[in-house]
Amino acid sequence: MERRKFLKYATLAGAGFTFTGCTLRKSNPQGEVSTPASPVVASEPIKVGFVYMGSVGDFGWTYAHDLGRREMEANLQDKVKTTFFEQINEGADAERVIRQLASDGNKLIFATSLGYMNSTIKVAKDFPNVVFENCAGYKRTANVGTYLGRFEEPRYLTGMIAGKMTKSNLIGFIGSYPIPEVIRGMGAFTQGLRSTNPQAKVKVVWVKSWYHPAKERDAAQALVHLGADVLTQHTGSTAVVQLAQEKGIYAFGCNTDMSQFGAEAHLTSSINTWGKFYTDQALSIINGTWKSEDIWDGISQEMVDISPLNPAIPQDVQQLVTAKREEFIQGIAHPFDGPIKDQKGVVRVAEGKVLDDRGQLAMNWYVEGIDTRFVSLKW
Repeated sequence: MERRKFLKYATLAGAGFTFTGCTLRKSNPQGEVSTPASPVVASEPIKVGFVYMGSVGDFGWTYAHDLGRREMEANLQDKVKTTFFEQINEGADAERVIRQLASDGNKLIFATSLGYMNSTIKVAKDFPNVVFENCAGYKRTANVGTYLGRFEEPRYLTGMIAGKMTKSNLIGFIGSYPIPEVIRGMGAFTQGLRSTNPQAKVKVVWVKSWYHPAKERDAAQALVHLGADVLTQHTGSTAVVQLAQEKGIYAFGCNTDMSQFGAEAHLTSSINTWGKFYTDQALSIINGTWKSEDIWDGISQEMVDISPLNPAIPQDVQQLVTAKREEFIQGIAHPFDGPIKDQKGVVRVAEGKVLDDRGQLAMNWYVEGIDTRFVSLKW
């Protein structure tokens, strides 16, 4: 692929690729909240804390964040010292851990789940000289920022591949929860799918969990039984890719490169690459330039991407994906370019228009081509 460079997460995760591009950050629609920041002048490294919802060994959401933490350490070396807590529940447990990190002298704390938002806001009030960053949250204060990746960009690209690789024209989607973030990713995937194969459709099974290998496997099995020959997911385990490998069909990983769990089945993964962002935020604390922002970054800012493509994908398809990826980087294409219809055939985005950020953040409708009719599973 042209302009591809391979980025190793401190030699810990193998190769994942990213491209050079401009840096652009979207401001919160409600306006920016900023606070003066003073440079850290000390001989000792600044302490940076991380709070994880899952295990660092899940090979999914939490693993991706921990790769970012380790990349930040590798980049900044003796300028930072990190601490993390894993498998922290929302609510009182999260508040206790976040408060402990602040009390222990951490100057920057990353709370890596939407479910930690209220706990983060509460603790931040008591520690005005500590900076907090909440992933996927939407509440900000003078010392609390928010951040998220534009997951819809790599989702669209994987959809393009699925449209060319399916023979049954039925794609199975294992979903976590029917919330805007997941619906948006599903919609982007389906838009990409139907751009290369207008006959293909997406069948959804909801597992009501972010990470549950057994349920994810059962859902994937049910979708295969219905005729799906390509699987994708917005869940955190490797179970879907592993099942696809067993069944001799294709699948896409999620959050990190999952190719090691199904070399033949795995086409690519929609990956989260937090290392640059974590490095930049730590440097802004050191330099005294940090400010509260709502960061929503995409491929061009190196926060999301797709992992290396399976050689089984035909070269002409790889070229299509590369070209569309470059259009996303250059800002001349968008996963939700109109015209877009919903399930009932109603035009939601007119031709020549694009679904704006507010519309995406509140997305509670399904694009044409998605079948969400209930599939009964016994759990």
